[in-house]
Amino acid sequence: MRNLTVTVLSLLFFVLACASFAAAGPLVAIETNYGAIRIELDEAKAPISVKNFLDYADKGFYDGTIFHRVIKDFMIQGGGMTADLTPKSTGAPIKNEAGNGLKNLRGTIAMARTSVIDSATSQFFINTKDNAFLDHRDTSMQGFGYAVFGKVVAGMEVVDKIGNAPTGVRNRFRDVPVETVTIKSVRRVK
Repeated sequence: MRNLTVTVLSLLFFVLACASFAAAGPLVAIETNYGAIRIELDEAKAPISVKNFLDYADKGFYDGTIFHRVIKDFMIQGGGMTADLTPKSTGAPIKNEAGNGLKNLRGTIAMARTSVIDSATSQFFINTKDNAFLDHRDTSMQGFGYAVFGKVVAGMEVVDKIGNAPTGVRNRFRDVPVETVTIKSVRRVK
């Protein structure tokens, strides 16, 4: 009887492990000159944002862009500027999915946008701390929030290293890393 119980429990754990692995969303690797960051995307809760991000990644759009905005104890933002701070031409803005239930917690990735709710294109940010004030609260312009669409599953030490990089003013931009933080590539891993 004891062997049967152990066998059944082992089988149950195996099935649960397989189910959670199968439920995991797409994985992407962001290669930077500071190291690699691996992100799991949440297709179920943020299908528009995930498709948008993967479309840019699959086209090689992010290759050679930079993390152009880094604010210590807040976030690192990139995905739209070249090394000389020239904005790259993007596709049309997407619908803001901030009401999807995902929160702007440390290690999550979200779509950057302007003050216009549905203005996100290619730029994204990774939260370096919990930023509840960026979460969806209501449908007003002030309360709509920023759409989280994934989380860092490896390389948070790289995110922290970037987040602690010295910054300054360059051209008309503030919070630009003194040493350029280049996104070498963004590729699907799974």
